[in-house]
Amino acid sequence: MITVNAARPYAFSFDPAHTAVVMIDMQRDFLEPGGFGALLGNDVSPLARIVPACVELLALARWHQMKVVHTQEAHDPLLADCPPAKRARGHLQCGIGDVGPLGRVLVAGEPGADFVPALAPQAGDIVLRKPGKGAFFATSLDTILRNAGITHLLVGGVTTEVCVQTTLREANDRGYECLLVHDCAASYFPQFHQATVEMVVAQGGIVGWAASLAQLRQAFAP
Repeated sequence: MITVNAARPYAFSFDPAHTAVVMIDMQRDFLEPGGFGALLGNDVSPLARIVPACVELLALARWHQMKVVHTQEAHDPLLADCPPAKRARGHLQCGIGDVGPLGRVLVAGEPGADFVPALAPQAGDIVLRKPGKGAFFATSLDTILRNAGITHLLVGGVTTEVCVQTTLREANDRGYECLLVHDCAASYFPQFHQATVEMVVAQGGIVGWAASLAQLRQAFAP
């Protein structure tokens, strides 16, 4: 059993054999210039800065033989799984399904929907394509985790207040114990990131726990 004593709001304990790392949407469309995030007018650099920490988190997980799940927000080429309201939101000149600098925005198989190279899935990792914000909505994630005996999740990715938080809340409702590795997550808006961390740990961990990568690494130290 591993215990992150410095986690908030109190110590978080987990068995690596029953724990998965869920890396949320570390895709070129969100992290790179020319991607969907940049087309929305965002500065993508806060998201790009967490890539080295995410690489380390995945390496730690693989070293300790934890399951690794990468989620990918991407729609089929016909957009049959994209609600019209989602596509219309924002009245964008270049939105979901349109052709942008990284190919059709958030469409499976397009360059922008792929993962940033440093976080490309490895053999044995699970890649889960999702049509919405949360990783459990309209996916087989719950079945995959339960079949593998997973009870605890270590979560990182982007953006903290949207897809990461939605996934944490979905997981919490399904009985998973979740730790947000907060420096492996990011938002285009730093204040939103920090507010989300506080919401997760508030009221005795109403959604889950939070800790830094260094605190998690220390928990594994002999």
